Amino acid sequence: MALVDIGTGRWQVAMHFRAPPDEKIIRALVAAVAGDAAAKALRFERVAAKDWVRESLAGLAPVTAGRFIVHGAHDRARIPHNRIGIEIEAALAFGTGHHGTTRGCLLALDSLCKSRPRRRILDLGTGSGVLAIAAARALRQPVLATDIDGSAVRAARANAALNRAGSFVEIIKADGVTGEQIRERAPYDLVLANILLRPLQRLAAPLTRLTAPGARVVLSGLLASQANAAIAAYRGLALERRIDLDGWTTLVLVRRRRPGASVAGRHADP
Repeated sequence: MALVDIGTGRWQVAMHFRAPPDEKIIRALVAAVAGDAAAKALRFERVAAKDWVRESLAGLAPVTAGRFIVHGAHDRARIPHNRIGIEIEAALAFGTGHHGTTRGCLLALDSLCKSRPRRRILDLGTGSGVLAIAAARALRQPVLATDIDGSAVRAARANAALNRAGSFVEIIKADGVTGEQIRERAPYDLVLANILLRPLQRLAAPLTRLTAPGARVVLSGLLASQANAAIAAYRGLALERRIDLDGWTTLVLVRRRRPGASVAGRHADP
């Protein structure tokens, strides 16, 4: 089954069967949960066997977010030289730039790249690696990226190499932020976390402790109705910016500096 957010609160669902389904039963089930209009709108057709992930991505147009353009291999030659092109191959990992959460994070990152340097960067729930690659390419700084899914880690590593960011991006399998590799690089100047509300809430306190004074934390994977709950969870940070796209929200939070504050073992950027 494929589920695609087509904007304005609408979703497109495609289901594939090995054998011809009973159309009457399928329409009856859809009518029961979504109404008669949705049931009547169903289309049934026979299709040839294909690599459906690659097929769906091949038809996607490039996505522009500030200086970044996320594109497929078929658009590689069309990326302007004054933009940062990020090529994402067809894979099972989340993050082709078309979703409002990924695009919101890229817009937030584009804006943050215009301010003071970000030297210690963490990308939680990296998926395809698109945000880690974007940060590394724009800031030319090392990025530590994590994901709980081994297949996503492998896909992200391949994408980092494809986009000439492999030497800047280290991608590891990790759940949460308590791992030694994550803690030993703290405090972070920039954190990107495009996951979901529940894990964002669970990570709020330990993640905040890993940030440097003046750090920016970009949170996404949030429905617009969930933004206030995310903000409330991150009590040690202040809201700096909110980006709303296609019913999804990206938040940019800042850890305020305290007079005379310092981070043990590291010098905080002025």
